[in-house]
Amino acid sequence: MNVIARLAVARRGLILALTVFVAALAGFYGAGVQQHLANGGFQDPSSESMRVDSTLAGDFGTGAPNLVVIVTGRDGRGPEDPAVVDAASGLVQRIRSFDGVVSADSYWTSGRSAALRSKDGESGLVLVRLSGNEGTYQATAKRIVPRLGDDRLDLRFTGIAQTYVDVEKVSADDLLRAELIVAPITLVLLIAIFGSLAAALLPLLVAGVAVVFTTGVLQLLTELTPVSVFALNVTTALGLGLAIDYSLFVISRFRDELAAGADVGRAVRTTVRTAGLTVLFSGLTVALSLSALLVFPMYFFRSIAYGGIAVVLVAALTSVVALPALLALLGHRVNSLDVFGRFRRRTPSGFWRRLALGVMRRPVPVMTVIVALLVVLGSPFLSASFSLADDRVLPASSPARQAAQYLRDNFDVGETNPIPVVLSGLSDADAPRALPPYAERLSTLPGVRRVDTLTGSYADGRQVAPPTEASGRFTGPEGSWLSVVSPVEPYSKPGRALVAAVREADGAPVPARVGGQAAQLVDTTRATGDTLPTALLIIAVTTFVLLFLFTGSVLIPVKAVLLNLLSLTATFGSMVYVFQDGHLKWLVGEFTNTGMIDATMPVLMFCIAFGLSMDYEVFLLSRIREEYLRSGDNTHSVALGLEKTGRVMSAGALLIGTVFATFASSGLTLLKLLGVGLALAVVVDATLVRGLLVPAFMRLAGRANWWAPGPLRRLHDRFGLSEHSEEISEEYRDRPDPIAGRAPAERSA
Repeated sequence: MNVIARLAVARRGLILALTVFVAALAGFYGAGVQQHLANGGFQDPSSESMRVDSTLAGDFGTGAPNLVVIVTGRDGRGPEDPAVVDAASGLVQRIRSFDGVVSADSYWTSGRSAALRSKDGESGLVLVRLSGNEGTYQATAKRIVPRLGDDRLDLRFTGIAQTYVDVEKVSADDLLRAELIVAPITLVLLIAIFGSLAAALLPLLVAGVAVVFTTGVLQLLTELTPVSVFALNVTTALGLGLAIDYSLFVISRFRDELAAGADVGRAVRTTVRTAGLTVLFSGLTVALSLSALLVFPMYFFRSIAYGGIAVVLVAALTSVVALPALLALLGHRVNSLDVFGRFRRRTPSGFWRRLALGVMRRPVPVMTVIVALLVVLGSPFLSASFSLADDRVLPASSPARQAAQYLRDNFDVGETNPIPVVLSGLSDADAPRALPPYAERLSTLPGVRRVDTLTGSYADGRQVAPPTEASGRFTGPEGSWLSVVSPVEPYSKPGRALVAAVREADGAPVPARVGGQAAQLVDTTRATGDTLPTALLIIAVTTFVLLFLFTGSVLIPVKAVLLNLLSLTATFGSMVYVFQDGHLKWLVGEFTNTGMIDATMPVLMFCIAFGLSMDYEVFLLSRIREEYLRSGDNTHSVALGLEKTGRVMSAGALLIGTVFATFASSGLTLLKLLGVGLALAVVVDATLVRGLLVPAFMRLAGRANWWAPGPLRRLHDRFGLSEHSEEISEEYRDRPDPIAGRAPAERSA
């Protein structure tokens, strides 16, 4: 840190020039990143349901439709009108001719099946299976849908492929709108916090560098791995928020040093050695929390982890290297253009010190009340119900969303979302004999309307229809498959129960594999649950190790993990209360309430929010530890540490909370949920937890806060990080305890 500080002063021009040059390269390289991002990535690619999906496409040339076309004749002409029949049949042939189309069936080419005709008799369906993964079939849909117009037909497009196309567009619009909203609001808040316009502009400059680097990093990642379209929104918000947060901490410390009489060079060196080290530690803790996402098999998590880790480290390094160089260049001019100079209080108010002392006078009642409040706020999460994202994450104005709702209201959606059961290895010779008993068995399961397969259709334990020409699609060189048709909503508890029943059904002639939307939900929640303990262990261990190296204490890292977990209860409770139960729409904006929340959101929210909570933990501990190493007085150190960081923490929480709260303007429910949840998590952590629970806990623990066994103490003495003398200053040796009102007989760091 001393080397960085000396370079920031002596080579400030070179550092700033290199920062501008590299940022410009990153911005130029990442300018088109939006075009290379992919939707999806919410499922485990090695799961049974995803392997079924791949087998159906590869071995049987079929699968669940991922593009659905609702066809209505113009001028009031029905599906049986000769002109409509001719146009619709031609439409199917054109769709089949495009590259990337596995299959295309319709009401007009599949024997006039009633399931493919609307209840009012005005529309028919074309069910299209596009090849490849989410990114591939999204690109195919984007390519072919604009080329399918017909003057005789009104066409509406939906299905997961078209939903992803609309999600990409809405996501890009949301990002632009959020940036336009957050920039002026943040500038006003920074002016109010610093008073000086010059100081207020510096965090925005650092944030701009971080955001530009974000696009370059994501563009590089798209060359190596699929990157979720949501990664751009999430990492941009993280880059903005943390860059502003870190800059606020560094600038505040620099101005404090100048106010204390230090010259510019000394102020920069002290700032880098103290606040700079804290920022690096904070960035590392946030990055390690995000690294827990890497153990999950879904690329949705991994791409956000890669991008998030990169942008957090860029924000930290820019705040520690480039920002001090800029401060060295500005010097005392950092306080210029003082907008609120004549109105601002010239001396500290002492609010945070008085708050800490008040809490530490009655630590038990304060802890009891705050813990009880957080537990109550978190209680709605006990009734959480999970699903996967579908078209209902889109705003009501989205064409794909409107088409999907029309599909639900006017068609039998069970016919468009069957449960496929693949019997790989069943020979053509054995299939006619082995399939009927198994199909009959499946048709008796609760919630099953019909089972279609090579040998015909089955319902209620008996055959109800003979095989047709279309039945040949159920067999291939690698085996056979069955289609289980059910009116049950796939993303629901009955849907999950039906998948479990199909998987447990006996009588399969060869091992059966079950797919479909409901199976994907079951497999995703299972994969998430199986991996979650590993992710939690990574977060807990890395947090403990880093905070031990930072403080030399065993108790403080344990306290940090427990309080961080407690602070997140309100976030998870609000997630269910608002987005599952449908409350407070007037506050967060309109969204479609499905009675469930996306299964991936709690994990993503936890890893990001835990890292942000550690951000404020490190900020507060750095000042508390600094004072404790000088005075050896635990109570005085906590009060003074909170006094020196409370204003910065509350200002940082307000700023980063504002950044995330702009997600509430998003048209995508997933981004709205994530933004509101993270904004609440930051505010709760910086106020209730750091302002009340931490002083109460540290008062009760006393000097045990800083205890470590002998071997660990020696380990910290050798490898731990410290920039202050651990000898107690004479001026503090006889200071009376602010709570007890007496001088302790002995104090030791």
